Amino acid sequence: MSAQVSLWSIGPSVYLPSLLFGIGQGAIAPVVVLSARELGASVATASLVVAMLGVGQIIGDLPAGMLAVRIGEQRAMLVAAAATVGALVLCIMANSVWVLAIGIGMVGTAASVWGLARHAYLTEVIPYAQRARALSTLGGTHRVGMFAGPFIGALVMSGMGTDGGYWVHVATAVLAAGLLVLLPAVPSPSPRSGHDVSRESTLDVVRRHLPVLRTLGMGALLVGAARASRQVVIPLWGDHIGLDAATTSLIFGLSGAVDMLLFYPAGLVMDRLGRRWVAVPSMLVLGLSYVLLPLTHSVATLAAVSMVMGLGNGMGSGIIMTIGSDISPAGSRATFLGAWRLCADVGNGAGPVLISAVTAAAALGPAILSMGAVAALAALGMGYWIPRYGGSPRE
Repeated sequence: MSAQVSLWSIGPSVYLPSLLFGIGQGAIAPVVVLSARELGASVATASLVVAMLGVGQIIGDLPAGMLAVRIGEQRAMLVAAAATVGALVLCIMANSVWVLAIGIGMVGTAASVWGLARHAYLTEVIPYAQRARALSTLGGTHRVGMFAGPFIGALVMSGMGTDGGYWVHVATAVLAAGLLVLLPAVPSPSPRSGHDVSRESTLDVVRRHLPVLRTLGMGALLVGAARASRQVVIPLWGDHIGLDAATTSLIFGLSGAVDMLLFYPAGLVMDRLGRRWVAVPSMLVLGLSYVLLPLTHSVATLAAVSMVMGLGNGMGSGIIMTIGSDISPAGSRATFLGAWRLCADVGNGAGPVLISAVTAAAALGPAILSMGAVAALAALGMGYWIPRYGGSPRE
C-alpha cells in the first residue's frame, strides 16, 4: 500500500493551485462562444469552437497519464500551466475563428494534464473511506473557480472586452504555477505503483480493462456530454434572447454559485451511502434543467433555470473521478485514469458537437432538449453499471 495521508493535512498545497486554475477556467467559460461570434462564427460554428476544449482534453488524456508517471505530478502541472498561458495568448491574438479554435483546443489539452496529475495523486494517497470527499473537494475547488471566474471576468471585460476573460486565466495560471513551487511539497505516494506503470504500456492497460471501459465508461461519457453542454447552452440561449456578454457572464456565475455549494455534501453522501446515490439524482436534475431552459425568455427566468442546472451539476461533484479511482488498478493507476478520463472527455467534446448538429439541422431549442435526453440516459447507465461495493474496492 502507498503511504496514505489525511485529507486536511495536504489541503492548501493540493487545493489552492487547483482553485486558481479553476478561476481562470471559469473566466473564459462563458466568453469562448461570444469570442467566436465576434469573429463572425454562426451559432453552430461557435458551438464547435467550444467543443475544441473537449477535443483538446481527449487528445491529452492518454499522454497525460504517462507524463505524470515519467516526470512527476508537480512537474506535469507546471508544464500544463505554461502550455495554458501560451494557448491563451494565441486565443487573444486570434484573427479568425479557426485560430481561436486551435487555441481553445490547446487549453483543453493542458487542462487534461493538470487534472489527471491531481486525480492520480489523490487516488493514491487518500484512504478509501475519505476518497469521495477528497475528490469531490477537488471538484469543488473547480466549481468555486467556475463561480468566481465569470464575475472576475465580467469585471475585467467591462474595460477590455471579451479578451479580458482570457487575461484573467493567464494571470491565474501563472499564480497557480507559483504556488506549486512556493507552497510546502505534498507527501509523495509509494514509488511502487509508479514503477509498475512504467513497465506496462497504455494499450495493455486499456485492453486489460476494456470490459469496464466500454460499460461504465459509456456512462461516464454520457455524464460528460450532459455536463459540458451547459457551458454552451447558457451563453447561446442568453445570446438568443438578446442578453449582452456581461449579463450572460453574471448568470453563468450564479449557476456556479449553486454548483459550488454541494461539493462536500456530495462527497459525504458518496462515502456514507455509495456512489449511485449521487450519480443518478444529479443527472435527473440536470436533465430537467435542459427541458426547462427553452421556456425561458428573460433574465430572471434564465437565471432561475441556470441555478437548477448548477444544482444538478453540483450534486455530482467528483462522481466521475471517484468512480474512476474506485475501479483503478493499484499497479497502473495514472495510466488507467487517463483512459477513464478519456471516456468522460469524449462526452465533453460530443455534447457541444451534438448541440451544434441539432441546431444546424433544426434549431437551438430542440438541441437543448436533446441534452435532456442524454442526461436521462446517463442516469439510467450510471444507475445500472456503478458497482455495489460490500467494503473496500478491489486494489
